[in-house]
Amino acid sequence: MQDYQKEKLGKLIVDLVKDKIYQPMKAKEMAMLMGIPKAERAALQEVLDRLVAEGKIGISQKGKYGRTENFTHVGTFTANQRGFGFVSLEGHEDEADIFIPADYTGDALDGDRVRIIITKDGGSGYRSEGHVTQILEHANKEIVGIYRKSKTFGFVEPDNQRILKDIFIPQGHDMRAVNGHKVVVKILSYGDSKHKPEGVITEILGHVNDPGVDILSIVRAYGLPEAFPKDIMKAAESVPDHVPEDAIARRSDHDFRDLTTVTIDGEDAKDLDDAISLEYDSEKRMYKLYVHIADVSQYVTEHSLIDQEALNRGTSVYLTDRVIPMLPRVLCNGICSLNEGEDRLTLTCIMDIDENGRILDHELCESVIHSDKRMTYNGVHSVITGEELKNGEDINSYLPFKDMIFRMYELSKLLRKRRHERGGIDFDFPETRILLDEKGKVTEILPYIRNESNMLIEDFMLAANETVAEDFYWQQVPFVYRVHEKPDPEKFQALSIAVENFGHFIRMRDEDSIRPKEVQKLLESIEGTPEEPIIKTMTLRSMKQARYSTECSGHFGLAAKYYCHFTSPIRRYPDLQIHRIIKEDLRGELKSRRLEHYRKLLPAVADRSSTLERRADEAERETDKLKQCEWMQHHIDEEFYGVVSGITNYGIYVQLPNTVEGMVALRLMDYDYFIFHEDKYELVGERSGKVYRLGDKVHVRALRADKLTRTIDFMMVRDFEEEQDG
Repeated sequence: MQDYQKEKLGKLIVDLVKDKIYQPMKAKEMAMLMGIPKAERAALQEVLDRLVAEGKIGISQKGKYGRTENFTHVGTFTANQRGFGFVSLEGHEDEADIFIPADYTGDALDGDRVRIIITKDGGSGYRSEGHVTQILEHANKEIVGIYRKSKTFGFVEPDNQRILKDIFIPQGHDMRAVNGHKVVVKILSYGDSKHKPEGVITEILGHVNDPGVDILSIVRAYGLPEAFPKDIMKAAESVPDHVPEDAIARRSDHDFRDLTTVTIDGEDAKDLDDAISLEYDSEKRMYKLYVHIADVSQYVTEHSLIDQEALNRGTSVYLTDRVIPMLPRVLCNGICSLNEGEDRLTLTCIMDIDENGRILDHELCESVIHSDKRMTYNGVHSVITGEELKNGEDINSYLPFKDMIFRMYELSKLLRKRRHERGGIDFDFPETRILLDEKGKVTEILPYIRNESNMLIEDFMLAANETVAEDFYWQQVPFVYRVHEKPDPEKFQALSIAVENFGHFIRMRDEDSIRPKEVQKLLESIEGTPEEPIIKTMTLRSMKQARYSTECSGHFGLAAKYYCHFTSPIRRYPDLQIHRIIKEDLRGELKSRRLEHYRKLLPAVADRSSTLERRADEAERETDKLKQCEWMQHHIDEEFYGVVSGITNYGIYVQLPNTVEGMVALRLMDYDYFIFHEDKYELVGERSGKVYRLGDKVHVRALRADKLTRTIDFMMVRDFEEEQDG
């Protein structure tokens, strides 16, 4: 097809899609409609691509062409340090993000809400591409960064490495900040391709090397709330610090104060929102498990000042040197906490469980308890295993509860076995424990390993959460569920291909055949193998993110049809929210007016809680990475043994035994020319034939650690195997 013919065809296509009766169609359908022979369809595709690039027609994610205005999309822009970015589309959370080339970001900054057009179809496993056409809302009203001063002006280098432009600070707008100050900048203008954003410094957090400034910078960057407003503190302090007798009297039918009750938490925990009681009928061979949850809703009433602040916070945030609580400490560490030796109001889920771990019956009730013993995970673990207790506790204080602890351990294994049989997935990634001195400096980093007592409490809480969710699902009343949808079939297909390269398999015929049991089998098959870390990571990334929803669509990872968050109302708003619904239901108060109230209220609560949970998770991860870099800064030039935890075309990731991870850049491995085999996740030396695989033991030296970029650089000393041989 000649150029003039392509030009003519382009005009015909533009006229066609503008016709009022035109319906979007794919290139093949358009060719048939216009009578274009197969031999010229490549030319048609060329014309269509040009028209889309010029913005004269639009293309949907499914590859259908039509009017541009019909194919604009709104979403959130996520920038990459190399200039390009991705847009996650609103209302299309299940679909892949749209790739935005560096030249077509429209000067959007990380987090901006943007309008885009699709410019390239994402068929055949490729990602769709698009152009940003409009910035609808700037996400970064304030930015945290390091101030750099010049003679007549200054600028701020953002801590967020995905914000690629420095912020210009005119003279007189710097609050007399000096070089190296960590500052908060209010953005006055966002600039464009020729001009930097401009701002004014509103707060000086301190010098970059001052104690606590590093984490304070993360708190500010993520917009995490800190001190509670005075009116909220006043309201919290007005709450009685003891349970009134009339409140206990109203729960006389479920007064469990004479029932042996314990809490099991970490040594440092102060907000104890769950307690356990257990009875066993040896004749019926039945367990009666009581999961008592703090009745926070008794003190935090709907629409009160404290409630509004709790909804605004969404969740407690646990950073390495501080906790930012959802509720004022006077409540979460006081009257709402199930402290030893104190009467407390609770919501109790009572479950009758047989010797196969089946929950045969249950009851929900408003109750009152009296905790007999504040136990720790290490203390319970010591009783179960007989290992020496090293945390300073008196093991003798556990002896009166020894029989109940072993009965709990017995029941938890039954519940876990049943969950495993239905396909529940347990990734069990190693967690990090970071120890700090009184100035907030890292003294030690240790792997935090779950033991049987951690899992015991987890098993009981999962049972209660599932039981409550199923109860209210069948009642068909408005509720907030914790959902985890099935993985995207295309992502799972890619995972299936990837694991086959390691000699493992995952069964998948179609979307309906994606079952948790198959994932569980895969994870069991790789246990103890060198490729276990990477396959676990790939599998996790193929999953969707759990979230809150008013629709009960099940929890894929737990292989549960019904699931909610009921057990942590001190630190999670969804739990507090459903407690109110449960109590109104128990009291017979869920009339039509209240049901309609919750139908309108809960979707926004679920969405906001999901968003704030993600914010908290990101801040916690950033803080851990920052402190790992700080620790490594004191160990530069020291040598470590580690394992290969990741391999890319630009280097090898190495994880140390304490979970700290760094990278050996390929450019530093100049003793050979290494080729990256993506299908096998391995590097092969062209001259020596040396192969680096996942799980290989290596010997590295620390080169540098950068707290700003959260990166650690290693270099190879020599291979672990060679050292052993030598």
